[in-house]
Amino acid sequence: MMKKINSRSFRGIFPCLLVSLLLITSCKQNQSGQKHTSAKTGSAEIKYAKGFNIDYYDNYKLVSIYSGMGAHADTVQYVLLAKGAKAPEGYKKAQLIQIPVQSLIAMSSMHIALADFAGAANAITGLGSLKYVSSATVRKNIAAGKVKEVGIDGTMNDEMLISMKPGLVMVMGSPDAKFSKYETLTGAGVPVMLNSEWLETTPLGRAEWVKLMAALMDKEEFVNTKFDAVEKEYNRLAAIGKKAVTKPTLVCGMPYKGTWYVPDGDSYMVQFLKDAGTNYKWADVHGKGSLPLNFETVAPVALQADFWLNVGTVDSKNDIKAIDSRYVDFKPFKENHIFNFNKKVNDIGSNDYWESGAVNPQLILGDLIKIFHPELLPDHQLVYYKQLN
Repeated sequence: MMKKINSRSFRGIFPCLLVSLLLITSCKQNQSGQKHTSAKTGSAEIKYAKGFNIDYYDNYKLVSIYSGMGAHADTVQYVLLAKGAKAPEGYKKAQLIQIPVQSLIAMSSMHIALADFAGAANAITGLGSLKYVSSATVRKNIAAGKVKEVGIDGTMNDEMLISMKPGLVMVMGSPDAKFSKYETLTGAGVPVMLNSEWLETTPLGRAEWVKLMAALMDKEEFVNTKFDAVEKEYNRLAAIGKKAVTKPTLVCGMPYKGTWYVPDGDSYMVQFLKDAGTNYKWADVHGKGSLPLNFETVAPVALQADFWLNVGTVDSKNDIKAIDSRYVDFKPFKENHIFNFNKKVNDIGSNDYWESGAVNPQLILGDLIKIFHPELLPDHQLVYYKQLN
């Protein structure tokens, strides 16, 4: 019997009636319209993430991934079973995954981060590309020939993947993802999981996907303890940031092919900026991605902003000046208040901000508060950000 995770405690004077009620309510219909009769023992405590859920039953786990971030009509389900366990009835459309997963194909840097956080990086046997990896464990295994390059999503080498017989291929999901393109793999018995953590709009929501990896690796207790520490520290720092008396202004990014993309008001990045105690020009613009603007719209803001953040891959003010000489007129350029998130770029060009940073939002928030309000965190040393000179 699998360990009960975060289930509620029920007390009463009619225990027999309670057991009967539990069995009846667990005989519910799933999306396929079929019945299942196993007793549900609890659910994972998902407090911030909107894109997945995990229910625990007597001898299996049921993972639900919500396409479109909560559109339950497009839910994709996975039944997680221990080796040798009998598959439950009632999940005809669900994929079966044997756990703990022994061989994982990770198609994004975030998937590497999730496995690393769970202490399961050694399970990674394939990557979409071997070019951009920060995890020391995975890089060591790449050097030892233990990790294969299987091709980026859309051009994956299905023949190679099938021959590898992985326990799971984890791919990037999106609201309009077409699962049918993976039918060759699933038809050959290779489970494919859509992972849409990158669509989460809060730092803790994105990081909480570590609980999905925990379920896949049978590491719930270990991961929950680590995530609780991340959550506690993030919320502590957010409380500090929100108490800041001054709210510095800022501008983000740089133009790309003539368009200056700035974070939408409901986006992941803007939540960081709010928690760090800033005054962001487009904070009230509804949207979860990026707002496309022209130079003429952003420049007046940049001319007066206190800070300039996230300027791509540049390493110095000279690099910025070389791109466009007009940038030297921006107030942050003149006052040396330009900070970029590329402090942890390694020798092969992998930026750990996008890898370990995604599961350690407390470190990113600490960096931002240090940048905007250094007096509030006098002892903090920048981890992912650096000042450009």
